Amino acid sequence: MDHLDQLEARSIFILREAYRRIRPLGMLWSIGKDSTALLWLARKAFVGRIPFPVSLLDTGMEFPEVYAFRDDLIAAWDLDYRNALCPPESEVDQTLAPAGRAAARKTEGLKALIAREKWRGVILGIRRDEQATRAKDRIFSPRAADGSWNFADQPPEFWDYYQTDVPDGAHLRIHPLLHWTEIDIWRYTQRENIPYCSLYLAQNGK
Repeated sequence: MDHLDQLEARSIFILREAYRRIRPLGMLWSIGKDSTALLWLARKAFVGRIPFPVSLLDTGMEFPEVYAFRDDLIAAWDLDYRNALCPPESEVDQTLAPAGRAAARKTEGLKALIAREKWRGVILGIRRDEQATRAKDRIFSPRAADGSWNFADQPPEFWDYYQTDVPDGAHLRIHPLLHWTEIDIWRYTQRENIPYCSLYLAQNGK
């Protein structure tokens, strides 16, 4: 197998392990290139149909093109889509910077989504090369009941053995793309002809 085949095979294995061992299970879909590539991998893993719901943490501030792309894929791929509206900015800490308030809205939106759906596992399309702190994360990463992450107390993952037991009220974040890089995502998207939002491309030279 070439490099992309190896990445694909490992991600499909992770997705199948998550579905086999964790219920209820859901996936976050930011509508970006990474999480859309992850949707594509999930469709491959489960023979064309994703067997768990997918959700956008919706702040209501996405560009119209993003919402249009979302709606097109929901229909084309027959997704079990559940919109997760985030609380308004007025309900989060107003002393935070604008970016911090946006992040806080999504954090509260995710907490509400997990509580409503009672998910024990949440699949996300993050990569280790995005942020330095993610280098410390695990593929099956436990979160406490309050959503906090103890990066200093992560379970070992030798020989593709994953710890999937969590206390009541806690959950796992599953990261099938953790071992990918950004260029891997773009090369895979190109090879597989995966759709992505048009805003990734320059428009009239801008």
